[in-house]
Amino acid sequence: MMKRVNPSHDITIYERNPAGSTYGWGVTFWDELLSNLHAADPESARSIGENAVSWNSWVTDIRERATVTVHHGDASFGISRRELLGILFQRASDLGVRVEFEHEIASEEEVEDADLVIAGDGINSMLRERHAEHFRPEISVGKNSYIWLGTTKVFDAFVFSFVETPHGWIWCYGYKYSQDHSTCVIECAPETWTGLGLHEANEADGLAVLEKLFADILDGHPLIGRAQADGSAQWLNFRTLTNRTWYRDNLVLVGDAAHTTHYSIGAGTALALGDAAFLVHALHEDPRMQSALARYERERKSAIRSAQKAAYYSARWYENLPRYIDLPAEQMVALLGERHSPLLAHVPPRLYYQVGKAIERLYSLPGFRR
Repeated sequence: MMKRVNPSHDITIYERNPAGSTYGWGVTFWDELLSNLHAADPESARSIGENAVSWNSWVTDIRERATVTVHHGDASFGISRRELLGILFQRASDLGVRVEFEHEIASEEEVEDADLVIAGDGINSMLRERHAEHFRPEISVGKNSYIWLGTTKVFDAFVFSFVETPHGWIWCYGYKYSQDHSTCVIECAPETWTGLGLHEANEADGLAVLEKLFADILDGHPLIGRAQADGSAQWLNFRTLTNRTWYRDNLVLVGDAAHTTHYSIGAGTALALGDAAFLVHALHEDPRMQSALARYERERKSAIRSAQKAAYYSARWYENLPRYIDLPAEQMVALLGERHSPLLAHVPPRLYYQVGKAIERLYSLPGFRR
């Protein structure tokens, strides 16, 4: 975007991974991301839209109890992470940006002749950690364990699947990202994780356990892990990162290096692209770099606050699943859709549901205006 706005800029992207290599499976996003990207770079938006798959319904499967389908008017999208990165790298190259793969920048001294260094190197940012006393990062670690997997099962809708085990509930978020693959994020409470033996199982054994638990939604398709040299499974606890400030001299943070939001709201990619777009805007609106970076930090912190809150409450909802899972299926699914609400954790679930239904009926009355 910087090169597009001003072709005279001399820009190099340093990517730590080899070309075509990435972690994860698919990225999910909504119309808002495409609309914002169309405003910043229509060609990238067009390529992403053409290579994405879409759905407009959500299915919640509570094993042995009920399956509830919710239809939405607005489409949601998925795209292969590798495809997305390929599109962005190709677009950058076409505009004259140099891209160097397998080259990680660990210190600003390596690029000391640069006017500006943008650190988009993730939650474990080496550039940020060199100046941790300035950026003052804070990380909170989620209670639940999760693993990011792929599958050859292509879901027609976004799928939530909840399975009860002798050790507690385990659940999956599934969505397609291509014509032949889907993402499966599987999550459970720590006592379920250890009770099922997943804490000590290698990847192959762990996948066999999970394939059996989610056999009904997988329809015989395998789960696919991330091949590790030692055969270990990549279970994680989500880390929510915030930073007191986002810039230092000519070093500025974007995306997960600056902030993370729980994967259950699917906002990480959109927020990172939003950071980039606003940073470009601020730098070209104000020739004084420190002033531009201060505006970027101030306005982006404000812009992402609602997403951060939604992610916090969404993560807490899953960590407190026993509070909701025994409700009648219709109520449980309705509150799953309300998991971003700051009130839900403080109101008895049945009462929250009943009040919500009463408000819906009120809004449906002829002549009633919000």
